[in-house]
Amino acid sequence: MKLVFITVASAHEKWADLAKDLYVEKISHFFSLEHLEIKPSKNSRAQGLVKLEEESQKILATLKNDDYVFVFDERGLQLNSPQFSKKIETALSTGKKRCVFIIGGAFGVSEEVRARAQFVVSFSPMVFNHLVAQTVALEQIYRAFTIQRNLPYHNF
Repeated sequence: MKLVFITVASAHEKWADLAKDLYVEKISHFFSLEHLEIKPSKNSRAQGLVKLEEESQKILATLKNDDYVFVFDERGLQLNSPQFSKKIETALSTGKKRCVFIIGGAFGVSEEVRARAQFVVSFSPMVFNHLVAQTVALEQIYRAFTIQRNLPYHNF
């Protein structure tokens, strides 16, 4: 299975790029991971709903019919790391070719994107900027694989 990580990115910072590169490399020991960065809508923040819809349509256009999709969203289910690992394990056992992880833009994702997902997960009831969310998501995906393989990374 191939992993695809989709983010709506409006900014880059060196620390986040370093963290992303580190976890992409670590994850690649288990599965191929492709990072797709979607450009945010050019509409102003005052047009938040328009931005959200435009970005969500771009996300949906990247998905294939048989993708297994995770969306990271503060309105999702909160899990601990072993529970999240089990959700990924379930996705991997489906026989689908791609497992897609999505982080939306400043206004999140549309209900259509959420409905397309097989699983919507929340890191916290707090909202994180996309660079922090990206780092946490990649670290948790890596942690999930180490849990599945009983590697000495996660302390039970």
